[in-house]
Amino acid sequence: MTFDDLVKRAAALVRPGHRALLGIAGGPGAGKTTLAEHLVEALNGRGAPCAAHVPMDGFHLADAELDRLGRRDRKGAPDTFDAAGYAALLRRLRDDEDDVVYAPGFERTLEQPLAGAIPVPRVARLIVTEGNYLLVPDGDWARVRPRLDEVWFCELDEAERVRRLVARHERFGKDHEAAVAWVRGTDQRNADLVATTRDRADLVVPADLTAGG
Repeated sequence: MTFDDLVKRAAALVRPGHRALLGIAGGPGAGKTTLAEHLVEALNGRGAPCAAHVPMDGFHLADAELDRLGRRDRKGAPDTFDAAGYAALLRRLRDDEDDVVYAPGFERTLEQPLAGAIPVPRVARLIVTEGNYLLVPDGDWARVRPRLDEVWFCELDEAERVRRLVARHERFGKDHEAAVAWVRGTDQRNADLVATTRDRADLVVPADLTAGG
């Protein structure tokens, strides 16, 4: 399998009159975001189909709401997202009835969602969305998988995944000890859950095709 094979497979999801949605799942730090960005860049560089990147992370609950719910200390867990809102956005994108759909983004320096940050124009025929919990079969997350044409799973050596994740937390403001504690605690619990969903994926993407993120 090569990256070009992935680009061709993603492009083949789009059919005349059909907007396709491709999901990329995997644990924290497994390379989902980078793979999604590279796919969208490659597809748009070829001219067709036009692709857009819509991350799941825009559906993080705001810190104020996490404080109210008493969940701030495990931010990133499945119940710290608006899963129903994410599924509703995917349905709207699939319905393909609007000239522009605005999706929320996530500002990593602030660690907060940003409403209306990602415009998805009608011309975008392939939507690449990525996040930890696309294959989780429970609760409101169960609404996500039926909205997606395929879901790929990013697989990465555990030691490398942890190394990348610690480095990312440090890059966005945590000191080393705090970064390691968060990765070994909250992030690891989330990664363990995501790992149980691997077998539900249509394709497992090997580590050499994910550059991290």
